[in-house]
Amino acid sequence: MKSPQEIINIAKSTIDTESQAIARLSDFVNEEFAHAVSAIFNSSGRVIITGIGKSANIATKIVATLNSTGTPAIFMHAADAIHGDLGTIQKEDTVICISKSGNTPEIKVLVPLIKAMGNTLIAITGNITSFLGKQADFVLNAYVEKEACPNNLAPTASTTAQLVIGDALAMCLLDLHGFSSKDFARFHPGGSLGKQLYMRVRDLTALNAKPQVSPETDVKDVIVEITEKMLGVTAVIQDDKIVGIITDGDLRRMLTRTDNFMTLKAKDIMTKNPKIIDNNAMAVKAIKMMDDNGITQLLAHENGGYRGVVHIHNLTKEGII
Repeated sequence: MKSPQEIINIAKSTIDTESQAIARLSDFVNEEFAHAVSAIFNSSGRVIITGIGKSANIATKIVATLNSTGTPAIFMHAADAIHGDLGTIQKEDTVICISKSGNTPEIKVLVPLIKAMGNTLIAITGNITSFLGKQADFVLNAYVEKEACPNNLAPTASTTAQLVIGDALAMCLLDLHGFSSKDFARFHPGGSLGKQLYMRVRDLTALNAKPQVSPETDVKDVIVEITEKMLGVTAVIQDDKIVGIITDGDLRRMLTRTDNFMTLKAKDIMTKNPKIIDNNAMAVKAIKMMDDNGITQLLAHENGGYRGVVHIHNLTKEGII
């Protein structure tokens, strides 16, 4: 059994080997890379990405990245392609083939078929002089000196390099498409990242009760309002304007200051000029305001009128925090 320090050393060595491999990739980014990006951008079709073994796994991730950043892409397994799935490729599609060696049997069978169909072929390979490298229209060099595997066998640094090349392609295409944060949110409506980009305060206040009292409301009724609405807070409203806020904490502090609290009104214990947020503001702004002020809820207004409460629990439940 290895000692903890030996295990740590192996992990660090793996990370160092892969980070060095990635750093060297910058030297391989040249005009051929730029031309490959342009070919994809100017195509009216999709990007079909294929590979076999671990390269196929990397291909699926690159497909996911392209799809989520505005470039339509489909994965096609190299082995399946030569057994019927070649029909996935349409006339205007650009094909990216990923292979460390560029000489695997499946690739040697598949590449001539793609070329015969007339599609643009882009290679991501660690061997630019391989069969794949020589047949491709554009070759993206993913060469690594060695794998992180001590036997230099298990695909580690090489697959990391392939992934980084794919990310570089995706980011170039994202920029060319002018893909914005709004586009990202449109493609990720259910994820926390998407929600950060599209969810507004009004989407959250609509989920809650709308606690409110007037400045003249008796403390007893204030307590009832806060309890029934279950948000730990109530707005103090006059002429539909927010004039104050009362929280559970205000009630506790009131009890430490006086024994005769039943004669008090909301105006006597409310906090004036509370922190408020526009109902149309982004939800992430509410997070920042709460964090900056050390509070867990905000009153929301719109056109000067009270619209409700946004609570930190809403933000947590929606996965924004």
